[in-house]
Amino acid sequence: MARFLFDPAWEASDQLEILELIVDNIFNGVMITDAQGYVIHFNSPYGRFLGVDPKEQIGRHCTEVIENTRMHIVAETGEPEINRTHRIRGQDMVVQRIPIKKDGKVIAVFGQVMFTDVRDVGKLAKKLSILESKVEFYERELISLRSTRYTLDSIVGVSDSLKSLKSEARKAAAGRLPVLISGESGTGKELFAQGIHHASPRRFHPFVRINCAAIPKDLLESELFGYEQGAFTGASSGGKPGKIEMAHRGTLFLDEIADLPLEMQPKLLRVLEERELERVGGTRMINVDFRLIAATNQNLEQMLLEGRFRKDLYYRLSVIPLHIPPLRERQEDIAPLARHILERISQDAYGRSFHIHQQTEEILRNYPWPGNARELNNVCEGIAFSLEGDVIYPHHLPFQLYRTPRTPVESAPYSLEKARERAEKEAIGMALCATGNNKAAAASLLGIHRTLLYKKMKRYGISLGDPGFRR
Repeated sequence: MARFLFDPAWEASDQLEILELIVDNIFNGVMITDAQGYVIHFNSPYGRFLGVDPKEQIGRHCTEVIENTRMHIVAETGEPEINRTHRIRGQDMVVQRIPIKKDGKVIAVFGQVMFTDVRDVGKLAKKLSILESKVEFYERELISLRSTRYTLDSIVGVSDSLKSLKSEARKAAAGRLPVLISGESGTGKELFAQGIHHASPRRFHPFVRINCAAIPKDLLESELFGYEQGAFTGASSGGKPGKIEMAHRGTLFLDEIADLPLEMQPKLLRVLEERELERVGGTRMINVDFRLIAATNQNLEQMLLEGRFRKDLYYRLSVIPLHIPPLRERQEDIAPLARHILERISQDAYGRSFHIHQQTEEILRNYPWPGNARELNNVCEGIAFSLEGDVIYPHHLPFQLYRTPRTPVESAPYSLEKARERAEKEAIGMALCATGNNKAAAASLLGIHRTLLYKKMKRYGISLGDPGFRR
């Protein structure tokens, strides 16, 4: 543009004409004075606004042209006046006056009307305020979408052990130290992880979850650390950030941490200690700031002894250990949790209330719940689907929870030996049903060795294909 305006082939008069045309086409009024305050240019929009001939103002002193002007004062002081109020003909306008200097001396002053009505500034400010409100609203929506579904208040229970655990979780949420949540499958480890994130200062940032057992070993590294373009065959062009990068300023939840491959454990440890990572195929270090929460249903201490988990990583993960007791060890939580689940199911799908009979509650409390809260949730969903009334009686429960006693075929009472055999057979069948015909899990549930279970199944003629032991 500068070359176009000031081409050496152009005469000075041509260049001046172009500059005058530019000033004349500025939307609002413009006046330019020399160092003594005499007008050297007055653009057409300003003339139309004031109802004067622009050309006739050339050569006049600015004080004769514009009332209350300060152009000559700016020429004297050399200090610019930006966005000042200027009253002309009873109307407040917003103007700016800028000294033009050469070799440190003022040679001219450029004056421009920014708003012909000072109220326009208020209108603009109002529009900006509305836009800011919309941005804040969309930010809150984005935070809501990226954040967690559950808080610590979402975890239902009345037992002292659960109350104590929630209290420890709230304390843990205030810091940034790693948390290791242990407990059997279905106890609600992710609920606690989300609850800790939601109660922490990082709640406005991402909660990123990855299941170490669900991703193939050869893909887990790129999932965690990301990769650069061309790192391997099939890599996306431009590369891809990993889950750790995505959790920046938020929380990274590593579920089933015991299944993290041994060769990847030192890499994770380094990220935890150095707070930086390198993508697969990358050459630069990326700084990351995240809070780690890990969970496991396995005995990590035993894995340490067997050399299947690194001690240094274990000690780094378990700075704040939280153990969730199984449902069978806190029976007083079973009924309140069942009622909570049924209430949620009712709101989500069925639109009617469910009530649990007192005898049904007793059966629920006495059942060992090997699948913990997840199994209880599945049972409640199944009952709600098939229930015709609104009261859940014992006979509505699945086989493994409740079974109506059979009518004796013989009139004579059973002998003690027969009674014991019948009870054993019934217990084995219920254990197999409760564990989905998993003989190892059924043996553990019964408290006997798997070999003994096989012998008793053979003795009593129990087959996994027996429909009497299926739901």
